[in-house]
Amino acid sequence: MQIGSIRLASPVVLAPMAGVTNVAFRTLCRELEIARAGTVSGLYVCEMVTARALVERHPVTMHMTTFGPDESPRSLQLYSVDPQNTYAAAKMVVDEDMADHIDMNFGCPVPKVTRRGGGAALPYKRRLFGQIVAAAVRATEGSNVPVTVKFRIGIDDDHHTHLDAGRIAAEEGAAAVALHARTAAQRYSGTADWEQIAALKAHVTGIPVLGNGDIFDADDALTMMATTGCDGVVIGRGCLGRPWLFAELSDAFAGRESVKPPILGEVAAIIRRHGELLSAHFGEDKGMRDIRKHVAWYLHGFPAGAELRRALALVKSLAELDELLAKLDPDVEFPEAATGPRGRQGSAAAVSLPENWLADPDDCTVPAGADVMHSGG
Repeated sequence: MQIGSIRLASPVVLAPMAGVTNVAFRTLCRELEIARAGTVSGLYVCEMVTARALVERHPVTMHMTTFGPDESPRSLQLYSVDPQNTYAAAKMVVDEDMADHIDMNFGCPVPKVTRRGGGAALPYKRRLFGQIVAAAVRATEGSNVPVTVKFRIGIDDDHHTHLDAGRIAAEEGAAAVALHARTAAQRYSGTADWEQIAALKAHVTGIPVLGNGDIFDADDALTMMATTGCDGVVIGRGCLGRPWLFAELSDAFAGRESVKPPILGEVAAIIRRHGELLSAHFGEDKGMRDIRKHVAWYLHGFPAGAELRRALALVKSLAELDELLAKLDPDVEFPEAATGPRGRQGSAAAVSLPENWLADPDDCTVPAGADVMHSGG
C-alpha cells in the first residue's frame, strides 16, 4: 500500500491509542514482527498529541513524540480543532524532522472532547474540517511527509459525516483516509458497520481508504478487505495484550502460514520485555505503573489465579515483575478464551456537543477551548 511517499509491504496500520501506543509498545510490536517475518511491513502510529501543545512544546507532549532510533517510518497523530495551530504543528514536524507521516484525528468520541466540538464532532462542520486538513497539507508541501485523516461514520445515526469527510479530505490533498466504522454515539460498543467502509471506498477515489473496527485476528483483516474493497486495515483494540498480531498479519498478507499463538511462558517473556521498554521510556516507577493495565490484557483468558493477578496489578519493580511472572505455568497453551474482542467496549450514549453545534454545518467558527486539554486526549 502506498501512502504518499511511504510504501508499506503490508496494508496494516497500528491505530494511535492514548496511554498505549508509546515508543515502548511500538518497539515491542516491531520486534515481534521482525522476529517472525524478518522485517517491519506496516505503519506504527504514536499516541495522539494535541497540535497546540506541540507548538507550545509542552514537556509531556514532546516526550510522547519519542521514536525509537531505528523506527521507520515515524508516524505522528495530531489532534487539532483550528487551521492556525494545525499549520504551525505540521510545519514544526516537517522543519524539525520530527516524523515521516502525519495522521489527523477526527474520531475521538470522548465526551470531554466532543462537548467542545473536537474529535468526532468536528467533521460535521464541513468547511472548518476542510480548512484544517488543507492547513496540514499546505504545511507539508515540498516535503515527503504525507498527511492522512481518520474519522468515524458520524456523530450518530441521524448525522453521518464520513462520505463528506472522505471527499473533502481527498480534495484538500490528504494521502489516505481511514474510517472507524462506528458513530461517536456508539463509542466502542456494538458492532462496526463495515458496509460504511465499502460505501466510503466507493465514494472516495484516487487515494487509499482504510477500514477500522472489530479486527481481532488476521482472518478479520482479510475478511474486511475482501468484503469492503478497502485498501488497508487499522488495528486498535485487537492488539491489546497481543502485540504479536502484527507478525500474524504480516504472515497473512504475505501468504505465509502463521505459527501457533504463544504459550504462557512466551507471553510472560513478552510482558517482561514490555516492562523493560516502558521502564526505559518512563523510568522504572512509572513504567511499572503503566505495565499493570497491559498485564490484564496479556493474561486475559489464561489460568493465572486471582491472587497472582492482584499482585501483578500492584507490581512496583522489574525485579518484582520477574518474581511474579515466574509463578505462571509456562507450558499453558494459548486458550480459546483469549481470542476475540478485548479492551474497552462500554455502551452507546448520546454525544455531548456544544450548544447549537448542529445548527449550521458550514459554520467555520473554531470550537472554543477544544484544544485546551492534556495531549493524552
